[in-house]
Amino acid sequence: MQVKILAEGGEMKPSPALSQKIGPLGINVNQVIQRVNDATKNFKGMKVPVELEINPSTKDFEVKIFSPPVSGLIKKELGIDKGSGEQKRFKQANASMGQVISVARTKFPNMLCKDLKSAVKTVVGTCVSLGVLIENKPAKEIENEIDEGRYNKEIEGEMTETSDEKKKELEEYFSKVKLEQDRVKKQEQALKEAKEEKDAKKAVVGK
Repeated sequence: MQVKILAEGGEMKPSPALSQKIGPLGINVNQVIQRVNDATKNFKGMKVPVELEINPSTKDFEVKIFSPPVSGLIKKELGIDKGSGEQKRFKQANASMGQVISVARTKFPNMLCKDLKSAVKTVVGTCVSLGVLIENKPAKEIENEIDEGRYNKEIEGEMTETSDEKKKELEEYFSKVKLEQDRVKKQEQALKEAKEEKDAKKAVVGK
C-alpha cells in the first residue's frame, strides 16, 4: 500500500498525523523518519513530496521522494524567500542559464516534459511568475531565445556550472536594478502618504 506525505527536507519530525497514517500498520515511525530525512537531506528548508510503499505483511517499506515544486527549487537555488508580488514591475533575483538548467535537471524526472529543453522552458516560465531575471534579461525574452535555439549547446551539454566571475557580473547588474526599484518604491510610498494626509485634512475640514 502507498502512503503519501509532505516532509520537511532533511528535518522531518514525529507528529500525530504521521503516527495516525503509519502507526496502525505496525511500522516503526522513527525508522521511517530517519530514512525519509536521509533521502531528503539535499532539500533542507523545503517541502518535499514523499511516497512510502509499504508491505503490510512483512512491515518492509520503500521511500520514494519527488522533487519539490519548481518555484521552491528556484528560490533555493537563488537564495530568495519569495517571488515578486509585482513581477512585471519589480524583479526579485538574477539567475544564470546554468542555474536554470540545474533546476530543470533536478526536476526533470518528475515532470511531464519530453526532454530537458522542455523542462528548461518550464523553469523559465516559473521565473517569469516569480519576477526572476535570467542572464540580465526578462525571463520572457529568454523563452523566445530558447525557441530560437540560442541555448541549445548549454542545454544539450547540461551545463549547470556558473563561474564566480559570472555570478559577480549577475549580482552587480541586479544590484543596479534593485537600487532603481527601491527608488521607485520609495517615491510611490511618499506619494501615497502625501495623498492620505491630504485626504485626512479634507475629511477634517468637511466635518
